[in-house]
Amino acid sequence: MTLSALTILVLALVAAVVVAVGFWAYSVANRLDRLHVRSDLSWLALDAALARRAVVARSIAASISASEGRSLAHLADVAERADRGHREAAENELSAALAKVDTDRLRSPLVAELADAEARVLIARRFHNDAVRDTLALRTRRTVQWLHLGGTAPLPTYFEIAERAGTSVPVSAQAVAVRPTPSPSTPSSPTPSSPAPVPDRARTSARVVLLDDEGRVLLLRGHDPTTPEAHFWFTVGGAVEPGESLLDAAIREIAEETGLHVDPDQVFGPMWRRVAVFPFNGEVLHSEELFFAVQVPAFEPGADGFTDLERRMSLEHRWFDPAGVRELVGAGESVYPQDLPQLLDEARAVAARHREPEVRAIR
Repeated sequence: MTLSALTILVLALVAAVVVAVGFWAYSVANRLDRLHVRSDLSWLALDAALARRAVVARSIAASISASEGRSLAHLADVAERADRGHREAAENELSAALAKVDTDRLRSPLVAELADAEARVLIARRFHNDAVRDTLALRTRRTVQWLHLGGTAPLPTYFEIAERAGTSVPVSAQAVAVRPTPSPSTPSSPTPSSPAPVPDRARTSARVVLLDDEGRVLLLRGHDPTTPEAHFWFTVGGAVEPGESLLDAAIREIAEETGLHVDPDQVFGPMWRRVAVFPFNGEVLHSEELFFAVQVPAFEPGADGFTDLERRMSLEHRWFDPAGVRELVGAGESVYPQDLPQLLDEARAVAARHREPEVRAIR
């Protein structure tokens, strides 16, 4: 019995479809596995940040009145021992208790420890919720559910705890732990002897050290719309919009400020964290900036995507090699982040995947 050419063609097409579906299912299953690993690791990081906050809370408990201290220490113990199902409620109770602590009565190093611990919890929680969102987005697709590509792994869950005044860092602690420093949106900062400004608004920003294949970094030059006489240089980036992840914000800002569209797998980080309190455009901001690294072929940046505010800042682009950045700083130009000349080698290593990014504080 011989098969007709049409039968052979149909069988070949069926085989091709089966192979394509199998390859797709294999790819999705692998991606889900990576997302689950990411969710698990982000939870471990969040758990460690919460544990550190509990340690700081017990240190504070030992420094205040006995009655307040016993209550605070008890809440820290309960939060640290709570299982996953009750952890949110316990941590929220601890947050409420810490919010009531009069930090003016604490020693400055302890206030700084509290500010740092709460900031770490804030970042870790955001990273965890980003990982959960991405995992759920893929796990809940109908085709993924029909084919049971998620296996038996439980669905990850968001972790929500209250943030004070839009940030987990108390204003009284900012004056100690986060000294008012210039930022890419301000030409100057208060002197060390002046009091820290009370922020009108808190924001999280995604910033990008954008490098080309010649080792140059792209910087923008602009000014505060309210003080056009003072110019400063800064990296690509801006505020994270509601419902947007840090990675999505970084990609959007690259497109808006340069006209370049990059894929998510070209963006590495975050690698640095910078916190600053500064005046900009008539208000005082408390800004938490997370930095990514991206390396692309050399290109000519465009300004078509600038927002109205960025146009009022009179932004302009310029590529700098490491020596050029050092010359800017040596000439007294304001460059942000302040440590950029010393950080460029690290950024290049991260962008080239020669070094795994690890979030650390910079100026």
